[in-house]
Formats: sequence, C-alpha cells, structure tokens
Amino acid sequence: MKEKLLTWSDAIIPWLLSHGVKIVLIALIAYILKKIIHGVIVKAVRVAVKSDHYQSKEAEEKRENTLISLFIVTLKTLIVLVAGMMILEELGIEIGPMLAAAGIVGLAFGFGGQYLIRDIITGLFIIMENQYRIGDVVNINGIGGSVENITLRKTTLRDMNGTVHHIPHGEITIVSNLTKDFSRVNMNLGISYSSNLENVIDVVNRVGNELATDPQFKDAILKPIQFVRVDDFADSSIIIKMVGDTKVLKQWEVAGEFRKRLKIAFDNEGIEIPFPQRVVHYAKPNETKLPVAKEITAESKKKITI
Repeated sequence: MKEKLLTWSDAIIPWLLSHGVKIVLIALIAYILKKIIHGVIVKAVRVAVKSDHYQSKEAEEKRENTLISLFIVTLKTLIVLVAGMMILEELGIEIGPMLAAAGIVGLAFGFGGQYLIRDIITGLFIIMENQYRIGDVVNINGIGGSVENITLRKTTLRDMNGTVHHIPHGEITIVSNLTKDFSRVNMNLGISYSSNLENVIDVVNRVGNELATDPQFKDAILKPIQFVRVDDFADSSIIIKMVGDTKVLKQWEVAGEFRKRLKIAFDNEGIEIPFPQRVVHYAKPNETKLPVAKEITAESKKKITI
C-alpha cells in the first residue's frame, strides 16, 4: 500500500508542477484579462463615441452603455472559450477532434444556423445604426417595454406588467423608439359644444405654461403643452389637440400632471368635459303619417299587464 502511494505521488507531483501550474496560470491570466478588458472597453467607448449636438447627455450615456455591454460580453465569452480549450489540452484532452466534430455538427445543423447568423447580422446593424439602446422604451413587432439588455443575437424587453420578452434580432421587422432624442406629449380631449372655444384655448395654454415654469417639472419640459387645433367634431363633444415636447422618458409623468391641472382649471372655469349623449326628437302626429308611439303611463302599463 505504501509503495502504491509512493508511486502515485511520484506520478502526480510532477504533473501538478508542470500541467497543474499551467492550468492555474491560464485561469489566473483569463481572470485578470477579464478585469482589464472591462476597464479598457469602458474608457475606449467613452472616448470613441462622439457626441451629437441633437442628443442629450442621457441619450449619449445609454448608447455608450449599450456598446460597452455588448463588447464586454463578447470578449469575455471569447476569453473563456480560449482559456477552456487551453486547460483541456493541459488535461490531456485533444481538442482537435472536438473542433472537427463541432464543424461536422455545424454542417449538419447548417439550416438552423442560418437563423443564428441572421440574428447576429441584424443585431450588428441595430447597434451600428443606433436604432435603440439599453434604457429606451420601444415597441418591437407590437411588443412594448423598456430595453433591459442587447446582445448580438437578441433584445430583452420588460413591459409594464413586469413580463420579460426575449426577441431574436432576425425576427424584428418594425421598431418604434418612444425615447429617441426627445419625447412628445400628444393628447386629444373632448369639450362641450356649448363651451367658449377662445376661453378653452386660453385655459389650455395657461396651464401648459404654468406647468413648464414649475420648478418640479421645468427641467423635464422642452416645449410647453399648448393648444394646436380643433381635431374633430364628435357626436357629443369638440375634440381639441394639445402637444408639447419633453425629455426622454418624462412624457408620461408630465402628461399625467397636465391632465390633473387641466381638469382643475376646467372645473374653475365651468368648462364641461361631456360624457356620451344623444338627443331624441319625437315627431308630432300631424307631421307624419307613421304611427306615433304613445307614452306609456303607469295606469296604461297596469292595463297592459292585466
């Protein structure tokens, strides 16, 4: 037994001193490279991405963070793969046959691989064209939400219900970015036909200007919400359109506060926001030859019931 232990130790110690040390060094170097690459990529992207005069600081940061996340994930994955293959070689596992087998499997699944290539190529164009970034609110193929992550293959959205949607880039046909450069409050509101339209315009514009000068909201508003036009004559109301510009992601907060203040102002001015209603006209007997519906009184109703 002692001889077997001595034989085993004679074999394992040289292996640890040669291959074991190399494995530890490979793992350590890979770990250090991952840490260094993170800092280098962050600094390089911050310097390389030129600011556009029409973009806000927040928009530039979102674009930079998107590129940083993509490059870091890609390079870290590459480092792990290379280090893993080097460690397998040190363990005595031939990686040549494994790579050849992977190539054969890749050919066998070539038809499915074309979708992966399509996803990656589309992802590159999305990132290069700066269509959207991490933190933007977008609608992709009818699915809306905040962009939580972007890789070369897919985009991850989280909607208002907290549901996470993973969308392969190759499946994306239409993208609507709600937070690119600036956002807009675009709302319609119905007012009574009996309202003084000039007074309504004055109230709307006054509320919009007051909101734009409020210390709590002035930094979020680029252009005050103002009356634009009479948009339609509906059955029960006159539809007016109001529009204003805000910083990205601020349109919902500003719109909600504007609605609250506008309702209070309309109540103070006696301006009615009507509910759906209909006017019924009854024809007189001498004006038509058609039978006239008689009003059913309580007594006649009893007779009918009897």
